[in-house]
Amino acid sequence: MTTPSTTPAPETPQEFDYLVVGGGSAGAVVAARLSEDPAVTVGLIEAGPHDRGVDEVLTLNRWMELLESGYDWDYPLEEQENGNSHMRMARAKVLGGCSSHNSCIAFWAPAEDLDEWEERFGAEGWNAETAFRLYQKLETNDAPGAHHGHDGPVHLMQVPDNDPCGVAVLEACEQAGIPRTPFNTGRTVVEGANFFQINRRADGTRASSSVSYLHPAEDRPNLTVLHSTQARRVVVEDGRAVGVEVVDNAFGTARTVRARREVVVSAGAIDTPKLLMLSGIGPAEHLREVGVDVLVDAPGVGSNLQDHPEGVIQWEAKQPMVTDSTQWWEAGIFTRVDPGGDRPDLMMHYGSVNFDMHTYRQGYPTADNAFCLTPNVTHARSRGTVRLRSRDFRDKPKVDPRYFTDPEGYDMRIMTAGIRRAREIVAQSALSEWAGEELFPGKDVQTDEEIADYVRRTHNTVYHPAGSCRMGPVEDGMSPLDPQLRVKGVAGLRVADASVMPELVTVNPNITVYMIGERAAELIAADRQAAAVPAGAETA
Repeated sequence: MTTPSTTPAPETPQEFDYLVVGGGSAGAVVAARLSEDPAVTVGLIEAGPHDRGVDEVLTLNRWMELLESGYDWDYPLEEQENGNSHMRMARAKVLGGCSSHNSCIAFWAPAEDLDEWEERFGAEGWNAETAFRLYQKLETNDAPGAHHGHDGPVHLMQVPDNDPCGVAVLEACEQAGIPRTPFNTGRTVVEGANFFQINRRADGTRASSSVSYLHPAEDRPNLTVLHSTQARRVVVEDGRAVGVEVVDNAFGTARTVRARREVVVSAGAIDTPKLLMLSGIGPAEHLREVGVDVLVDAPGVGSNLQDHPEGVIQWEAKQPMVTDSTQWWEAGIFTRVDPGGDRPDLMMHYGSVNFDMHTYRQGYPTADNAFCLTPNVTHARSRGTVRLRSRDFRDKPKVDPRYFTDPEGYDMRIMTAGIRRAREIVAQSALSEWAGEELFPGKDVQTDEEIADYVRRTHNTVYHPAGSCRMGPVEDGMSPLDPQLRVKGVAGLRVADASVMPELVTVNPNITVYMIGERAAELIAADRQAAAVPAGAETA
């Protein structure tokens, strides 16, 4: 029998220069970068456990085990008027956030996406030039090219072409007029397909933000990771954020961790608006409805929610599929449904596994030995919301993406065309020795109306919520943040995560969320330097 230690644990500091709420894809980056300056102290608050030693989290090709697990907040969706209400919005509950939970598909966003943030949405200073510099800074990429970074914390690798069915899919794409094209070259791929780059280390460990940024920094005396600690609200005094109420026990007893300089909320596109609203920052009418005192009437908090809706089409495989993979979703296809345009309006992921999580309950056949394509709408026009269920921080928020509700029907039109385009690819001779029966939606589903009905009942998400606390011009009342990521109406409070995106990027956004963390750390450091008291000056 082990005797419990009677040695008191070292006392955790209760005050820091900077508090970062959320140790996820951006928050881990912010905390690690700020703590590179030994003159400041940083506290990182993470509701989930530490990832160290958790094999199912650290080993990338086990990522699908994490969905609906104890490492997943597993948010239900509100009833969808035109979409699949059975869906769950997976959000990671572990250090590293969704970078510890996803398939680690690694993309530089198209330059056109990033320039649009500045030119169309007024996020001054956010453009391709800035973002590409930061992508290069953060990566160690095994691909050649001077534009790539080769000494950053995040390891990116090219997926090898070890999957013969995946190779056949790419050959079929070429036969269908979609050329094999390398990704992450700095040029936007409008029509092209290839194996992905992924953020993974050579030994199979995912290059999450935690692995890449926090693990190497864990011995810094000025960085404290408060894992298994949930934020209840941001504490605001005299118009300034001065700390965070947190709970780290089973009884809901709160304590306040204070911040001398700034609080940075990096809880993600679902939990960041939730925390701000619990803190009194949000749509005033909604806050009053749930009994939260209004501090700042910010109608844009929890609005503008965007995602990549995803359909699925699957075939039984005539040959045995691979039994080992880097992460089971190794290739991507970009194309356009509407002619013209500088970016693809349709993306597909190729999966070497059975993906019947929304079709089986609807009565469609399934098979263990199968492959699928998952068309998704790169710039969906539907917009949703995040709202509080109550004023209790323990309640899951109301997540309503409002899939396929755009008035023009654009999203469903692109998705319907995506199912047809997938069929066209798989009908090519390159896949004749692989593609067996179309399991779902099935060869009898042919008209636009039949395909749309199938999509509504069975679609999924690529788990890319964004935009729910967007940045924009100071005068824009629907942008809760200014371009420096500062919350309007509260001093000393910023946001850094996917919620700040005015428009969701075309591609898988996780590396862009790392980039947002890098940029946030730069902006904070620049403000600190600008405010530094000159040598010899009297302290106020």
